Amino acid sequence: MTTAHTAHAGEAPYYYVPPDSVHPIRASLCMLATLVGAALWVNSYAIGPWLCLIGILCMFVVLYGWFGDAIRESESGMNSQRIDHSYRWSMTWFIFSEVMFFSAFFGALWYTREVTTPWLSTLDAQTLLWPGFSGAWPNQGPAGTIAPFQTVGPFWLPTINTALLLSSGVTLTIAHHALRAAHRSRAIFWLALTVILGFAFVACQAYEYHHAYTELNLRFTSGAYGALFYMLTGFHGFHVILGATMLTVIWLRLVRGHFTAEHHFGFEGAAWYWHFVDVVWLGLYIFVYWL
Repeated sequence: MTTAHTAHAGEAPYYYVPPDSVHPIRASLCMLATLVGAALWVNSYAIGPWLCLIGILCMFVVLYGWFGDAIRESESGMNSQRIDHSYRWSMTWFIFSEVMFFSAFFGALWYTREVTTPWLSTLDAQTLLWPGFSGAWPNQGPAGTIAPFQTVGPFWLPTINTALLLSSGVTLTIAHHALRAAHRSRAIFWLALTVILGFAFVACQAYEYHHAYTELNLRFTSGAYGALFYMLTGFHGFHVILGATMLTVIWLRLVRGHFTAEHHFGFEGAAWYWHFVDVVWLGLYIFVYWL
């Protein structure tokens, strides 16, 4: 996912195609082990958690070798401008798929709040389905089957997390401008600060989950609200971890002298992803915590 510097005079004029690689096969086996382990885990087989963990760890090893090969190809000048364009289009379509992913969950939130809940509170629905169902959001579910819980408000942890992510977007932009101006040391500093802010967000969200689970009794089984809350914020938190990890790798590459002011798509691709994560969080902050 990187295109580092290639000499302008000696840049490869062709579209470099890597040789046959064993990495895809290894990655497929790792994913198979992870999914089988997860299936066994939810069905209470003792080997399930261990197989899932082994699959995840092996995947990290495979990705380390796979990305390492891609970085060496880039640094050795094998990638031409055509490769750069391919990487940009690939990252664009990947982020588009992520937009659709979160749009589905935001759509589920809207449909549940604005369509399903009011419909279940109508006279006909209460007569035929659940008498006395409350059309308020959130609610205790039909027939009072959901244990009482409290919702998570915007103050103060979600607001602090918003400030952390917005600040990280600013520091990342400063790092990008520093790299484009060939100020490597400044770019390293601001990118390191971005990574720190990203993982601080993850720590705050972990604390928020602990508070919600132990003190607010908000569980994944707390009706539509609990399920949507944890699905939206949980998947976003996973994306923050992924984005912060990507930026950490980019930071290490900066320290090792990779990238130039003209050729640094590895940095740009990770930055695109991070700004996408920022925008998604703003939507969560408004529609999950405020409304």
